[in-house]
Amino acid sequence: MRVFPWRSDRLACALLALALCGSRLAAQSTAQDHPGQYSAADIETGSRLYAGQCVLCHGPNGDVVAGIDLRRGQFRRAVSDEDIARVIAKGLPEAGMPGFKLQPPEVDGLVAFIRAGFDVSGTAVRIGRAGRGQQIFEGKGGCAVCHRVNGKGPRVAPDLSDIGAIRSASELEQKLVDPNALVRPANRFVEIVMKDGTKLTGHLLNQDTFSIQLLDSRERLVSVAKADLRDYTVMKTSPMPSYRDTLTAGELSDLVIYLVSLKGEHP
Repeated sequence: MRVFPWRSDRLACALLALALCGSRLAAQSTAQDHPGQYSAADIETGSRLYAGQCVLCHGPNGDVVAGIDLRRGQFRRAVSDEDIARVIAKGLPEAGMPGFKLQPPEVDGLVAFIRAGFDVSGTAVRIGRAGRGQQIFEGKGGCAVCHRVNGKGPRVAPDLSDIGAIRSASELEQKLVDPNALVRPANRFVEIVMKDGTKLTGHLLNQDTFSIQLLDSRERLVSVAKADLRDYTVMKTSPMPSYRDTLTAGELSDLVIYLVSLKGEHP
């Protein structure tokens, strides 16, 4: 064993301006899986509004405007759900867009439909404020104890510098409340027992015919010869804790948007 140191037509125009600045399901349940989600009824309401009034400018897939993809949640800059609601309600006078007197459920529905990726049978999570989310990441959530972001932090857990470009908001929210639901092969931990009884646990980095390389809890790169192993187990569960009961719905939303904002754009 070797150890080394070491993301009416007036309403359509409102959505267009927002992008530039930054079948009924009667049998479907309207219940939320948890408080951080919009309901199925919200998404259905947004689907009807979009199909009737927004498709003219944005197209059926929300990608008609160059550089914008509403279905994928790609704006010119990251915006929260509060920002979207504010722009629709108050407008953008400098862009020639008036405000609109929509009922709160209609605004929620439109935002929910966008957040669900235009999938009426999908899920949509509420997006909060990235600044507050970063504070939770580094403070109450304790995420920075294990995860590295833009060159800062430990390497014992997956680097999250570009997690927003890899996973959707819904996937990230699911991971936060149910860590075992999305354990990808590249992120699995392994438990090793050597022939002399020594036990090792760490993040699996690589393996070949003769050896296994992992990063242990002290951030050491460990290379183990397979011939020296007594037992080798790939863990199917995640060592990450669930935040279902430790973060409020608002805190969860803030943390999600912070993670979505991590696109690997900084060194």
